[in-house]
Amino acid sequence: MEHEAHQGHAGHTDHSGHTDHTGHEGHHAGHTGHTDHGDHTDHSGHAGGGASWGMAAKATLHCLTGCAIGEVLGMIIGTALGWGNAPTMVLAIILAFFFGYALTLRGVLAAGLDFRAAFKVALAADTLSIAVMEIVDNGVLLLVPGAMDAHLDAPLFWGALAFAFLVAFVVTTPVNKWLIGRGKGHAVVHQYHH
Repeated sequence: MEHEAHQGHAGHTDHSGHTDHTGHEGHHAGHTGHTDHGDHTDHSGHAGGGASWGMAAKATLHCLTGCAIGEVLGMIIGTALGWGNAPTMVLAIILAFFFGYALTLRGVLAAGLDFRAAFKVALAADTLSIAVMEIVDNGVLLLVPGAMDAHLDAPLFWGALAFAFLVAFVVTTPVNKWLIGRGKGHAVVHQYHH
């Protein structure tokens, strides 16, 4: 039994010949788990400390603004050209990404980065956030009966769109909190803000 317990401590095999260290080894093994837990706690604490809900909500709102501009513009263009739902939605999603990136680019370029570097920052900051937002809000629009066929002057269209954006905001905010807490997403942008 003692031998089996000792096998569990593979990292301490170099002490196996020293009987006077057996007690110390068991004591040390207990602390090893504690140390690992401590490191994990510190990392999680850093992650949580690096991303408040307010910061995540602000990043999501920034993303939502670009998405909303792009989607509404895409739907106006698609409707004006007499396109069906599918091509209109594709255009709206493309423009949502375009305007989402554009808002971030504007801020990062103002901080003095060249376009190529700024574009990389925008891609790193917004891609996952915009993707989650687009999947959620377009999914909601597809689920609301009649929303996709409603005209731009119909209250159903704007009501469904507002509801879709609200749901997307609620779903995307924790994603942004998680990303920022790990130094990704909008955390990449924050270093360029003064």
